[in-house]
Amino acid sequence: MPHDFTAQRAETVAAFNDLQAEHGLPEVADVDYFFVPASDGADWRPLAEELSREGFACEFFEAEGEDAPYLAATLPDQIISATGIWIGEELATRTALPHGFAPDGWGLEG
Repeated sequence: MPHDFTAQRAETVAAFNDLQAEHGLPEVADVDYFFVPASDGADWRPLAEELSREGFACEFFEAEGEDAPYLAATLPDQIISATGIWIGEELATRTALPHGFAPDGWGLEG
């Protein structure tokens, strides 16, 4: 089944709007995109290498307790808007899917 980018974008915009309304968001921040292994044998290293070439800083976190393992791909010093977050998320997701990883949200630092 192909990935539903339309639904993913709608979720991103809704989450952004909720956060902006509830807490306000900074004008500039690091944006973290999270990806979880979606297939057996998914190797995060080739994905991290490819994302790094696109300007992402990547870090892999092993499973801990009930938390699944995940890859965090960070774009530093981004102007914060729903569209800006989505552009990075779409690029990272299109890169992650062929490597056996699925998107699992995003967050802001700074």
